[in-house]
Amino acid sequence: MNSSHPTGAGPRRIVVVGAGIVGVCCGLWLQRDGHQVTLLDRQGPGEGASFGNASIFATESVLPVAMPGIVGRVPRMLADPLGPLAIRWGYLPRLAPWLLRFLAASRTSRVEAISEALAALLDGCLDDYEPLLAEAGLADTVVRRGWIGAHLDPAKLAGARPSVALQRAHGVEVEELGAAALRQLEPALSRALAGGFYYPEVAHSLDPYAMVVGLARRFVEDGGEIARVEARGLAVEEGRVVAVRTAAGDRRCDALVVAAGAWSRGLAAQAGAPVPLDTERGYHLTIPEPGVTLNRPIYSTEFGMACTPLATGLRLGGTVELGGLEAPPDWRRAEVLAARGRKLFPGLSVEGASRWMGFRPSMPDSLPVIGASPKLPNAFLAFGHGHLGLTLGARTGRLVADLVAGRRPVVDLTPYRPGRF
Repeated sequence: MNSSHPTGAGPRRIVVVGAGIVGVCCGLWLQRDGHQVTLLDRQGPGEGASFGNASIFATESVLPVAMPGIVGRVPRMLADPLGPLAIRWGYLPRLAPWLLRFLAASRTSRVEAISEALAALLDGCLDDYEPLLAEAGLADTVVRRGWIGAHLDPAKLAGARPSVALQRAHGVEVEELGAAALRQLEPALSRALAGGFYYPEVAHSLDPYAMVVGLARRFVEDGGEIARVEARGLAVEEGRVVAVRTAAGDRRCDALVVAAGAWSRGLAAQAGAPVPLDTERGYHLTIPEPGVTLNRPIYSTEFGMACTPLATGLRLGGTVELGGLEAPPDWRRAEVLAARGRKLFPGLSVEGASRWMGFRPSMPDSLPVIGASPKLPNAFLAFGHGHLGLTLGARTGRLVADLVAGRRPVVDLTPYRPGRF
């Protein structure tokens, strides 16, 4: 273990609630400062959103989910349960406060500010993975082959250009290519393709779940503890968290990190930081023998779907369903991915595909919550990454370690502060 805790700040007992990619990376970066760290999660490492994500390090994703014009799409979101962005009618009353903030974030002035904040967080974020992956023997599981934003509809292609211009304004390297040039890169693409955009700097993991498990294994080898228990509450004395309450007893700590993804809201409120966190329910199909070969991931804005070549097959994943944590999956949303996949790749076979649904922890402004609680100075929050959990896992871990140590973070954390709403 690389131990370099700051002068005057010796090792501390730190409990991190959450063992997904963000929680595990927080644990690893805190270990590098010499702290004794315990991860608590009701599931095993990587068994939540980290298990089924699209496996993209989306460093080009400087645009929020709520873009100008989305207000007019709300009726369609309610009417089409299988659309790329859908709202469950039954959840609408509970979602309403979040949805109003989401729509407010789509104003042009807010989109520009949010994009600037996302760009700052994404800049160089893959560098923060390098030591963690190298020490865990996982460096070769992440490949940088770029990815393609493909469009079948010429009108949608033209409509994407303003967003691409905003990406370029924030330093994203992107090239518009015609259909023939894209099919040279990816021969499996449909001949009906209108064109698209190539992002050469984007990377992806060949197996995101195995990556989290491997990082967690290294965390334990370096002296960390992972306990499969549910965090039910906090013990607070004299304005500081002193323990996390679980069914298996209290876990004493000198500092707390809440990195429980979509389940973070309750603990954040107990830590003195109520936040408007909700969940985007995402679906995937993973096809072991797809009958087509991709060299790099391909994204369809029209379908809200990423198609990623993994070590385990081809994953078709994505879409957004706003429906909370309790409703059962609508497996039609997974099945429709197959039909949409065939439109992109006419030779696609989905025989033997496995399906999955998971919960993205999402803030209405598309910015994560990273910072200390305004009420409890030893409670730190690290959740709400939406579609960027994998991308920003290591960056968030490094920022949390800086906050715990009292160092100045590499990124100004003002836009992500817990009390911004």
